[in-house]
Amino acid sequence: MVAAHPRVLLLNQRDNVVVAIRTLRTGDAVDLNGRQVLVAEDIPFGHKLAIAKIGEGDSIVKYGEVIGRATSPIAPGHHVHVHNVVSARLPGVP
Repeated sequence: MVAAHPRVLLLNQRDNVVVAIRTLRTGDAVDLNGRQVLVAEDIPFGHKLAIAKIGEGDSIVKYGEVIGRATSPIAPGHHVHVHNVVSARLPGVP
C-alpha cells in the first residue's frame, strides 16, 4: 500500500537513490511520481534507498552529484549505506 504522506525525498531527478524521511519497513511501497518502488529491507530514517539498479562500481547519485561508488550490486528497494558504498567525498578515496 502506498502512504498518503511522503516517505522519501528525491533530491534531484538524476538521483538513483532517495532519502527515507520516515523509517521504511520491508514490503512498504514508496511512490515516486506514479512509479512505485517496493522496499526490500528495513531502511532507517535518514538513510538512502536505491530506486534504480546500481551495478558494482557504478556511481551513487544524490543531489544530482556522484557521492560514492557501489562496492556490490544494489537492487531497487535496497538499503544504500556504508556496507555497499565507498564515498567519493572523503579524502584518500579513489
